[in-house]
Amino acid sequence: MTSGVLIQASEPESPVTAAPVRVVPDIVRRRLARPPRAGLNFWLVAALITGVGLLVRMVNLAHPKDVIFDEVYYANEAQDLLQKGVEWNPEDNTPQYVVHPPLGKWMIGIGEQLFGYNSFGWRIAAVTVGVISILLIVIAAYRLFRSTILAGTAGLLMSLDGMHFVLSRVALLDIFLMFWIVVAFFFLVLDREQRRARWLRLLEDGLDPSRPGVRAKLGFPWYRLLCAISLGLACGVKWSGVYYVAIFAVAMVLFDMSARRSAGFKHWVREGIWSDGAGWFLATFAIALVVYVNCWWGWFLSDNGYFRHWYAESHGLSKDRFFDPLVNLWHYHREAYNFHTGLSTKHQYQSWPWQWLLLGRPVAFYWDQSGPCGAASCASEILLLGTPLLWWSFLPALVALGWLAIARRDGRAWLIMAGALTGILPWFNEMPEHRTMFYFYALPAEPFLVLAVVYVLGAIIGPSRKLRPDSDQRLIGSIIAGAYVLLVAACFAYFYPIYSGMDISYTEWFSRMWLGSRWV
Repeated sequence: MTSGVLIQASEPESPVTAAPVRVVPDIVRRRLARPPRAGLNFWLVAALITGVGLLVRMVNLAHPKDVIFDEVYYANEAQDLLQKGVEWNPEDNTPQYVVHPPLGKWMIGIGEQLFGYNSFGWRIAAVTVGVISILLIVIAAYRLFRSTILAGTAGLLMSLDGMHFVLSRVALLDIFLMFWIVVAFFFLVLDREQRRARWLRLLEDGLDPSRPGVRAKLGFPWYRLLCAISLGLACGVKWSGVYYVAIFAVAMVLFDMSARRSAGFKHWVREGIWSDGAGWFLATFAIALVVYVNCWWGWFLSDNGYFRHWYAESHGLSKDRFFDPLVNLWHYHREAYNFHTGLSTKHQYQSWPWQWLLLGRPVAFYWDQSGPCGAASCASEILLLGTPLLWWSFLPALVALGWLAIARRDGRAWLIMAGALTGILPWFNEMPEHRTMFYFYALPAEPFLVLAVVYVLGAIIGPSRKLRPDSDQRLIGSIIAGAYVLLVAACFAYFYPIYSGMDISYTEWFSRMWLGSRWV
């Protein structure tokens, strides 16, 4: 047994002769080995990128002082949770009917508890999880790409994305949904890496995958468990997290199959499914469900939550039966689902999924013309708009990523592609119903879209080990990638005044409305 890994062969070893050390081919070793341990340079880059993200998000965070856009719901409901454990309607002193799970509002409430019920207090939690998500993407990108430069690029692009920036500074739920999805992705990447490394250790210790009856146990996959817990917490913010439960559960099965294939197993599909994959596929859903239900702990502990005693009250019972809390919660979810599927009220900032990557209809969170700007007419706006040069590169990056995934047969590319599409494609199913949707629904896809861009930039730069010493390809590719990042940074700086609500002249504001009335 080595590092918690147990080897069981079809025939017992001799008590005297140890298992021979097996020579592992280089190509197998490269496929299964962990990336190099992150050194000081990586952590300096990670700290710098994360610090930049934190700094720009903290500047004038409390502006505007009043609630903006849907903060009117979530900032107030977070305060209700702190005081009563459930959302509350102060007008008639009754429990309030809400259609989103409570975890995101509990997280907002932590900031309110620490800093008070004010604009800084209800926004600081969003800043915190937004910045942490940048750091996690930097680390995950390093584990995937094995490059400090590409990892830093991924974090920098997230730091300088207008959509991520704005939602990191307001008390809406979507940044918390994205955060838990990024956490789950982070643990999924670590799980993939750990299990492949354990297979390599087994091969080095003499495991022969060609022998019939060989069985191998890889130890308990703690990262996989943490991934499933994080997915349940994502669903505890918004139900759309369930799409990532499904896609990450499938990814676990595919990772097990791929690792066995790389290790040299003949029946890698069958063994990848039945040895570990199928069990963890089902376990991921079960764990996420248990975690999700526990996110409603305040509702369970209360006596006055909405529908808390629905069954007893509707059937004339004096008290709940033992299992009625779950029955009542199920009824609550059915009613909330009917609300969501029937939501078709027109909104001036609504948009359709096909518009999101094109920036067809951003969302104005705040607008004011009374501030001083040194001009006859002023404007102050917080516009939820992704950094245009970055977002308009997502579609071509996805096309290139798909081609590279096929050409290279690279599971990392398929994983990034799946994460990006999972955040957008399911919403197309809602279009025939004309459901009201908004651009910020695409936020969970944004980290994966950034990784898609970085993957393509890495392909443009090219791996140095495959180039001749006198080749200019890597230099040219580096110049192209560097120029792209600088242009994105300049674009973010140009739009920063309308991301942060600065007072500027109306002329300066209108010059940033590149798509005219679609952005106004």
